[in-house]
Amino acid sequence: MQDDLDCRRTTRREWFRECGVGLGSIALGSLLADDGLAASGASARPPHFRARAKSVIHLFMNGGPSQHDLFDPKPMLVERDRQPIPESFTNGERFAFIQGTPKLLGSPFAFARHGESGAEISELLPHTASIADELAIVRSVKTDQFNHAPAELFMNTGFARIGRPSLGSWLSYGIGSTNADLPAFVVLLSGGGQPSGGYSCWGSGFLPTEHQGVVFRSGRDPVLFLSDPPDVTRASRRRVLDALRTLNERRLEVTREPEIATRIAAYEMAYRMQTSTPELADLSSEPRSVLDEYGATPGSASFANNCVLARRMIERGVRFVQLYHRGWDSHGTGPHDDLLTSLRERCAETDRACAALVRDLKRRGLLDDTLVIWGGEFGRTPMNEERDGSHFLGRDHHPHAFTMWFAGGGVRRGVTIGATDELGYFVTQDPVHVHDLHATLLHLLGLEHTKLTFRSQGRDFRLTDVHGEVFRPLLA
Repeated sequence: MQDDLDCRRTTRREWFRECGVGLGSIALGSLLADDGLAASGASARPPHFRARAKSVIHLFMNGGPSQHDLFDPKPMLVERDRQPIPESFTNGERFAFIQGTPKLLGSPFAFARHGESGAEISELLPHTASIADELAIVRSVKTDQFNHAPAELFMNTGFARIGRPSLGSWLSYGIGSTNADLPAFVVLLSGGGQPSGGYSCWGSGFLPTEHQGVVFRSGRDPVLFLSDPPDVTRASRRRVLDALRTLNERRLEVTREPEIATRIAAYEMAYRMQTSTPELADLSSEPRSVLDEYGATPGSASFANNCVLARRMIERGVRFVQLYHRGWDSHGTGPHDDLLTSLRERCAETDRACAALVRDLKRRGLLDDTLVIWGGEFGRTPMNEERDGSHFLGRDHHPHAFTMWFAGGGVRRGVTIGATDELGYFVTQDPVHVHDLHATLLHLLGLEHTKLTFRSQGRDFRLTDVHGEVFRPLLA
């Protein structure tokens, strides 16, 4: 009772001042600015040390691209094509679908060396091959998970079950945004819907919900319910929000419930986005030459359009933009998911825009400050799946070794890092676990992963939990 009375005696301004270095400064920065209690502007916060990157674009190839057919050629697989894999590789192994003794599968696609770096890249990615000297190709990534939803959650949150904050949420919490009119963390979807892990892949977990990813859609209204109804004016909308803010602030004075502060911040952000977002999402203002380079068409829903939108967001100060493109799950159960058809289609949908994005960022002077990441939640097996006797070519899920590439934002250029064994089954050089990847990404953004913490349920949590080392071979 005494605590409740003390809470009631605290004035609104006094309570706001108490929150100046904590949650209040995050959720109520713009409101305090209106009251003259804080500097105006966005809620950007200083990193732990000098950052090499200011923002991130994560090109998430949802489903698990086949490293054997794109970035990690194995002549031994071609030589031993359709021969049983030695049991020494598979003893004690669990697979998502493979049963019995699987047979090796050589890639049906040709590889060639590209650029001064001599990077080996598949014929399926001719546009990516043209930017080979901008890329750091890492062949030695590994994860703990071999099914989609847990692996997607693990890649995004460092944990295989729902409830933990995502990477983008940690960045929003740690260093905020440099644009008060746009979210710090935005998600764009293409290829047929959201990932198997659902909204938890960009959720805020136990962090304040203002840090969760905001999903933008293609079309006239990128964010649901952003437009006012025809009979509602901006002035009347402002009056409604002011009334709601007053009621919420009164309740906040009594309860000090953080989610009320988050609600206030969300209403204010939505009001500002009503002006900022339509202009941002209008790709018709882009020069035709730029749209052609990406393969983008204003008004349509596509990965290419999302890549252009991601660049526009980075220009405007969005901290983390994550693009999901579904359809990389090449099991070979039929023509819809076999390597020869579906993998070629996914590459055709994304290759041109990925390369255009890197070139465009570089041309505009943004690449040095923007980290671009390409990859999925895991890789594919070096064996043919042959589920239920299927004659189509396909590969099962593979957590032990897969490939990702990086560009800009403090990473090395024109290098291939890491190696796998002669069959591409296990990592043999420079392993980088997902926890190490997260530690490295935070490091590039000026954050020490062991110090970026949030207390929940009686202990301090972090993105990397109790794991993770910065992967030095990737750093420029």
